[in-house]
Amino acid sequence: MTKKERAAGVCEKLNEEYGTDLRCYLEYDHEKPWQLLFATILSAQCTDERVNIVTKDLYKKYPELSDIAGADLKEFEKDIFSIGFYHNKAKNIIACANVLLEDFDGEVPSDIDELTSLPGVGRKTANVIRGNIFNIQSIVVDTHVKRVSKLLGLTNEDDPEKVERDLMKILPKEQWILYNFQVIAHGRKVCVARRPACMNCVLYDLCKNKKEKR
Repeated sequence: MTKKERAAGVCEKLNEEYGTDLRCYLEYDHEKPWQLLFATILSAQCTDERVNIVTKDLYKKYPELSDIAGADLKEFEKDIFSIGFYHNKAKNIIACANVLLEDFDGEVPSDIDELTSLPGVGRKTANVIRGNIFNIQSIVVDTHVKRVSKLLGLTNEDDPEKVERDLMKILPKEQWILYNFQVIAHGRKVCVARRPACMNCVLYDLCKNKKEKR
């Protein structure tokens, strides 16, 4: 079985198990894309649940992009204190808000190079925005996607950008955005890092690193 054939089988099983409805786990106002951008920056090494708790109050206090751009750094740090690496995240978010206002007329760009030029925005965050806001087919490589994809034998890489390139070669393009949502769900529910439930996995027959049945 080639990697492309394996990938096609994986996608078929994931579609059957988790459906094909797109669902972003981060909460935001769909009319304010910058809210998802900042929520994604906050989500680095932090759970989506925690980010949603913080942003619920954060976006009430700072309802407009200009409010965040003009926020006091120390006060903003206190607002996001319960999220890891809050010093750097606060600095980057305020700087990012200012760049959006000054260079992009307050609009979040869709171009990958423009997105990754923003303070605090890496390729993963950029692809979240491209997929969820602009519906541009993109592969988001987070810890679940990298780990599960390696276990399945779809990539041997550790660098997220190299994993992304590997997956782009073998996954059907119409599946790129879906794959991230489905694998996150699978990684949380079944293929848990410390205790993978291989016996209950719909991808068992396609996995190259499954635990043998007894």
